[in-house]
Amino acid sequence: MKILETQPKLVEQVQKAILEEISGGKLRPGTRIIQEQIAKELGVSRQPVQQALALLRNQGVLRDAPGRGLLVAPLDIKYVRDMYDIRAVIEGLACRRAAELNAKQAKAKGPALIRAGRKAVAAGSYSAMISADMAFHHFIYALSENPFIAPAMEAHWTNTQRVMGEVLIYDEQPRNVWGQHEAMLDAISVGDAQKAEELGRQHISQAANFMIQRLQENGTASESEEATA
Repeated sequence: MKILETQPKLVEQVQKAILEEISGGKLRPGTRIIQEQIAKELGVSRQPVQQALALLRNQGVLRDAPGRGLLVAPLDIKYVRDMYDIRAVIEGLACRRAAELNAKQAKAKGPALIRAGRKAVAAGSYSAMISADMAFHHFIYALSENPFIAPAMEAHWTNTQRVMGEVLIYDEQPRNVWGQHEAMLDAISVGDAQKAEELGRQHISQAANFMIQRLQENGTASESEEATA
C-alpha cells in the first residue's frame, strides 16, 4: 500500500485502498483486519481507517471476527446472485434513459471508453480492467440524468469489484466484455431505448452466470454462508 496524502475524502481513499487489497487477493477471505497495521501502511491515523472499515462492514465486505475485530467476509453465492439481480434492473433502466436523453453524447464520448477498456484487457492489468469497466457504467449513469442511480449502485460496485477481482486472480484469459459494452453503446447512441435496456440487463445477467460459475469452479465462494446477515 502507498502512503496517502491528507484530503477531505480521506475515508473514501482508505476504503478504496483496503478494497483494492481485497480485490487484488492480498487480503483473502478469513483474513483478520488489523487497524494499526493498515493505518501505518497508508500513513494515516486510526480514525479514517476505523470509519472505512465500518463502511466495508456495512456493505458486507467485512464481518465481525470471533472475539473482537473484523475479518474479510467469505463470498456467498446467494449474495452474489441477489446483488447481480438488482444490478440488472438498475443497469437496464440507466441504459434506457441514456438512450432517451443523451444519444448524441454517448456517440461522441463513448468510443474512447471502449478503446480504454480493450487496452486494459490487452495489457492484462486487473486493476485497469476493473477501473475501465466502472468508468463505462458510470458514464451511462451520468447519461441517464437520474441522480439516484449512481448512489444506489455504490454498494453494489463495492461488492462487484471484489467479485471481479476474485475471478480475475484465477482467470488466465480474462473474459472480454467490451463487445457487449460496445453493443450497449451502439443502441444508446442511436436512441434505441428498448434495445439498450434489453442489452443492459442481458449484460449483467450473463456476467452473474459467468462470475458464479468461476467462483464455484475455483472454490472461492460458499453456497450457504450467511454473509447476507
